Amino acid sequence: MKPLSVALLLTLWASAASAQGASYTGFIEGRFFVFPQTTSNDDTRLIGDGLFRNEVVLRPAEWFHLAAGLDLRENSHGQVENEWRLDYEDRGVLRPRAAIRRLAATVTARRFTLDVGKQFVRWGRADIIYPTDRFAPRDYLNVIDSELLPVIGARASIQAGSETLEAIWSPQLTPSRLPLLHQRWAAVPPEAAALTLADGGSEIPGGSQFGARWRHTGSQLETALTFFDGFNHLPDIEARLQPSGVIDVVRVHPEIRMYGGDVAIPTRVLTLKAEAAYVTSTSATSDDYVLYVVEIERQVREWLLDIGYAGETVRESRAERVFAPDRLMARSIIGRASYTVDPRRTIVIEGAARQSGDGFYAKLQYSQAMTERWRLTLSGVGLGGDADDFLGQYRRNSHGSITLRFSF
Repeated sequence: MKPLSVALLLTLWASAASAQGASYTGFIEGRFFVFPQTTSNDDTRLIGDGLFRNEVVLRPAEWFHLAAGLDLRENSHGQVENEWRLDYEDRGVLRPRAAIRRLAATVTARRFTLDVGKQFVRWGRADIIYPTDRFAPRDYLNVIDSELLPVIGARASIQAGSETLEAIWSPQLTPSRLPLLHQRWAAVPPEAAALTLADGGSEIPGGSQFGARWRHTGSQLETALTFFDGFNHLPDIEARLQPSGVIDVVRVHPEIRMYGGDVAIPTRVLTLKAEAAYVTSTSATSDDYVLYVVEIERQVREWLLDIGYAGETVRESRAERVFAPDRLMARSIIGRASYTVDPRRTIVIEGAARQSGDGFYAKLQYSQAMTERWRLTLSGVGLGGDADDFLGQYRRNSHGSITLRFSF
């Protein structure tokens, strides 16, 4: 990464202990996955993850603050880089061993806010599937348990009463991190099992990205319109035959435009939510499509219930193969339920089932704070269906996990 970014990061951490208006938080986490079954390309059943994460926020003035976050990782299954370097861009196939998770400056002036640097950007209001979230790449090394990745850019917003206008510029694409080719989440099709496959790398385009969002917030209606002009962080997959007979699997990120919107209508009984996006591309090998989600949400005492339907309409099909969990989980009934047992314990259930019955996914998670600093989380994931379905192809990837976190 650039020396200026390193210097700024170190200055923030060095100043945090003594500066007024400073906060310092973080955690150390160990996570262990157990897969009862092997797959055709991966016989590993136990995987361990280690993560150290902390964040410093300095507030030298009411109108200005700096935030920096650092991640250190370890993994037993070759999903983390071997080399020690401080990564800033998050564009590698593997997770970096040491990475700047966040490094941003925020300026506020009355109704105006400006964020500059590496940051997280979320659009839309849907659950599980997010049609308009174009500045939100994810780490899909574990497809079902993906983690949001930050992007580099500048975000400005102006608020006038119940109206908010937001504009985002990013100098480069941050691609989503895909499953490793020779591990279980790659889910190699049966017809390709006898072929020799190799990672052909990523074709990451140059150029910047721009997005804008208008949002209205009211007591009877919340709505937003969004526009995005840039590149798809989820790639089209191309298979290229080499003279040696090896097939290179190449990730191609096409240029796209997105026009979308979302709405939430709260009532005394429930809240109706909807989100939709029309994505078009000038690429001769990328699809034009509409992705949408309709949900009903209701609070019943300690339960928060959400059920809906995700759908897709392909206006022009040009891609041979894509890796796009948002699209490939469409045409499904989706749901999520969370139950607050007490201030220390929570239960979350979520899932998706194909309307055709060809695939399903279900997750149960229990989390308990054992002390002020220690938290234990237990999760179980079940997958099933046909081999040619996006969810069904992971039917041998059902698994359980245990996470122990110490916060400081």
